[in-house]
Amino acid sequence: MKQLHVLVWNEYLHEVQFEDIRKIYPEGIHGCIANFLRQAGFEATTATLREAEHGLSEEALSSADVLIWWGHMAHAEVSDEAVERVHRHITERGMGLIVLHSGHASKIFRRICGTDSGLLKWREDGEKEILWVVSPAHPIAAGLPEKIIIPQEEMYGEHFNIPQPDEQVLISWFEGGEVFRSGCCFYRGKGRIFYLRPGHEAFPVYHMPLIQQLIVNAVRWAAPVPGPAPVYGNTPPVIDFAPAQAFASIQGLHEQKK
Repeated sequence: MKQLHVLVWNEYLHEVQFEDIRKIYPEGIHGCIANFLRQAGFEATTATLREAEHGLSEEALSSADVLIWWGHMAHAEVSDEAVERVHRHITERGMGLIVLHSGHASKIFRRICGTDSGLLKWREDGEKEILWVVSPAHPIAAGLPEKIIIPQEEMYGEHFNIPQPDEQVLISWFEGGEVFRSGCCFYRGKGRIFYLRPGHEAFPVYHMPLIQQLIVNAVRWAAPVPGPAPVYGNTPPVIDFAPAQAFASIQGLHEQKK
């Protein structure tokens, strides 16, 4: 069985600019995620914003079964050309996409949603979050408890300006009383997309074993699956359709009924 290849993309700006965040993620958020994915048996490579083509070249994307995306400070710096490449690999080839935390405002997630998905409530108070599994039979929830308690997190609250998810796996409750759709599945073309809310850079959320298991499950779910390749544009008929013959056949059936 082919080993799944996951490309973990991160801006990698917070960890460079802020010492307190670098202490939490000394190898970067992308390095942390790639490490536990390798331990789970995946092939994992990383890419960051300031690399050539943002590390999202045609070659890099062609080898990826799933792309994980973490961004926050510099959504606007990602080129439209790179976003178009990513979108094409999702919809046409079936590459999976997992968007984490503040990636909700990224260009690629806005493209997937078709809305201004950056709109929501937020508060950086380090509140407790309870992440509830609301679809226990979903593959992304495999092996998880009914709820995951995150001791400190940034609050995100509704209304979240996204289209109705195709599947809702998780919702969050925060100490301040807000709720949020925190685990949302979408299908676009041949691709599967999962948005996962937890992961503010100031807290060690991606070191939590249950969050790691959640991401591992999401990678397995989002990976490409066998299926027909859609054909678009002006195409010949699926059957050899001859209008005159078809009319004669219908007339013959009509005469028989008389």
